[in-house]
Amino acid sequence: MRIEGINESTCIVYFGDSICDETAALVKQATDTIRATLSDVITDLVPSYTSVMVCYDLERIDRFGIHTRLRQALESGAAGAQDDAQAQTLELPVYYGPEVALDLKDVCEFSGLSADEVIRIHSEQTYRVYAIGFSPGFAFLGSTDQRIAMPRKSTPRLKVPVGSVGIAGSQTAIYPSATPGGWQIVGRTPSKMVDWDSESLALAQIGDRIKFRSIDREEFISLGGQFDEL
Repeated sequence: MRIEGINESTCIVYFGDSICDETAALVKQATDTIRATLSDVITDLVPSYTSVMVCYDLERIDRFGIHTRLRQALESGAAGAQDDAQAQTLELPVYYGPEVALDLKDVCEFSGLSADEVIRIHSEQTYRVYAIGFSPGFAFLGSTDQRIAMPRKSTPRLKVPVGSVGIAGSQTAIYPSATPGGWQIVGRTPSKMVDWDSESLALAQIGDRIKFRSIDREEFISLGGQFDEL
């Protein structure tokens, strides 16, 4: 663990240099611990793949004080109180049909696999939420099976429909809102990834696990899935 200042009211706590489950677990534990023990001085927390950005109130603490309190909290063993078992596992239904799987054919050509094989491989994996960003509720999930890993599109779409499930390199993600994007779209979920009535807004949080469940067209529609945003 190392702490580096960014500006007079912001610092970053680093927990590793590579994206992996162990580092992701440390980031989640640290985020929970910082939120619980330093709520009197912090103004915002931004967890990411290997680090947590900490914003603090200069009227209550200076950079020396925040560094000291962060080390005390994170090295005291308090972080261990938030076990990885605290993370929730979400099962999300995904329709991989041709109406919504805009790039499934390209993924098949790139991987040399059939559509059924790509769908099976993508949906049998359990993914960890490594980061939330880009847009509210956009969860970066890893790691995708290397057999279906594929680079982003060279030319991003101007609008990716809500709920689209995409692949980019060794990650997969769900578009919580209609935004531009270059991920390879292989399906769509009717689940809403943003809950505006909740404190966190996002359905999934860093450290959570997500499992996709392949559904047919009829179930997709019955769950509220839409086709009219293409």
